[in-house]
Amino acid sequence: MKKLIILSFLFSYAFICGQNENYSITNLDVNKKFQDFGVAYFGDSTAIFSSAGKTVFMKRVWSGNHEPFLSLFQGTLTTDGQIVNVKPFGGEIDTKYHESNLVFTKDKKTVYFSRNNYNHKKYKTNKNGVNLIQLYKAEINEKGVWTNVVKLPFNSDEFNTGHPALNSDETELYFISDMPGSYGETDIYKVSINADGGYGTPINLGNSINTSKKEMFPFLDENNVLYFSSDGYTNSKGKLDVYVSKLNRKGEFYTPINLGFPINSIADDFAFVKQRGKNTGHFSSNRINGKGNDDIYAFKELKAPYFDCSETIEGVVISSKNNKILPATNVVLYHNNKELASMLTDKEGRYKFSVQCKSNYKIVASKKYFDEKRIEIATENDGVLEVDLALNPEKNDHFIRVKDAVMLNIAPIYFDLGKATIKPVSEKELETVVAIMNKFPEIIIQIRAHTDSRGNDDFNFKLSEKRANATMNWIVNKGIHKDRILAVGFGEEQLVNDCKNGVKCSEKEHANNRRTEFVILNPVVIGH
Repeated sequence: MKKLIILSFLFSYAFICGQNENYSITNLDVNKKFQDFGVAYFGDSTAIFSSAGKTVFMKRVWSGNHEPFLSLFQGTLTTDGQIVNVKPFGGEIDTKYHESNLVFTKDKKTVYFSRNNYNHKKYKTNKNGVNLIQLYKAEINEKGVWTNVVKLPFNSDEFNTGHPALNSDETELYFISDMPGSYGETDIYKVSINADGGYGTPINLGNSINTSKKEMFPFLDENNVLYFSSDGYTNSKGKLDVYVSKLNRKGEFYTPINLGFPINSIADDFAFVKQRGKNTGHFSSNRINGKGNDDIYAFKELKAPYFDCSETIEGVVISSKNNKILPATNVVLYHNNKELASMLTDKEGRYKFSVQCKSNYKIVASKKYFDEKRIEIATENDGVLEVDLALNPEKNDHFIRVKDAVMLNIAPIYFDLGKATIKPVSEKELETVVAIMNKFPEIIIQIRAHTDSRGNDDFNFKLSEKRANATMNWIVNKGIHKDRILAVGFGEEQLVNDCKNGVKCSEKEHANNRRTEFVILNPVVIGH
């Protein structure tokens, strides 16, 4: 009885695992004793696949599995995914060695495929005497005959290339190879197809897709979603399993998702393809209870694979006045008028929030002495959304730009000839300086004291220092910390008129040179 209970549980578990809300599958009637796999679509109604059991070269046996070499066959697709009216594909593309894994261009004029290193009746091997698999391209002429079979230029007698696939706009060819630099036994690569028909340099998809074992049979649907088989992931159901991934907007692949049962089994599952614009397709498997070594299965996708979708909103906050970065700006993220997160920009003025895809958000940036900035954002599918924020400085009349300097917008502090005493008439202006420095506690000022040209140069320089220090002391006595003030005397070096030594000027013109100015040393904090 105990054995019956255990067997019942195992059969029930197998039944549950075989039923999946994402896919339904059917073993095709075309499958026979030997290998049948690798469906390619030629238009909407024709399927081409590889088989070892229907070939005219039945007497020729491959030493790898003691079955006949693979050849190509074509048939008509039925609405339920069966392939009927099967006949040899024929033509120059089909030889007495392996041919498999075709992919056609949309205009049906070009096909890429895998074949043994055999072309123009020349059979080539590597330095160890092994004949490898390589990529080929052929064309179809106006009579429907496949001709002009050529090897792709990045093939080599010393490594395998195969399993071609095209991206949606046919500007990139994906394939597998064990070329030097691969992560594992076979990796997936891509190469650009140039407008002139040439090719770029193959690029490895990286370790977000490739593992230390085998990645094979890439396929991209019309949305450039990548399907492939691998035996290198820890969540494998068995040997080769079918996985799916896609690129985010940064050009990085999501962590591949195992398609699960019934697409995957404890055996090898591979050569997954979908019909363009449809939820149907085919894959191959050598699972238990099949009809032969490898069988072709039709599938219907009931639910598309789900990718955990997340996006990042990030950017730089700057001043709209001069494009300078604004560190320590408060940036707040809202969703449905609810605050989700807030942060201060870093020393580079950058901020960053993780958000959900296809959602609406509001970002509010605020900083002292700047007008608040609000922006509505609608996120997309995935990746990074760059949103830079330019804050407008508050409008005020406290500051004025004079040439390359930002100064306090007050009347100059004037002194009597040869003296460094603050005149009562200037105290009102100094009260304004104190008020501005209290309102803007981050600003640091430089007091620049000047003299007229009369008198000894050295005397004038020392006199200007005394005037600068006298001004500073007056401000400090009103409660402003001395660390926020730098007092500098310039003597008669920076006259505002032509009243230099030896020039006759009026007393009023000389008085204009006896002045004290207030320069902001860190104008960025006030948006200048």
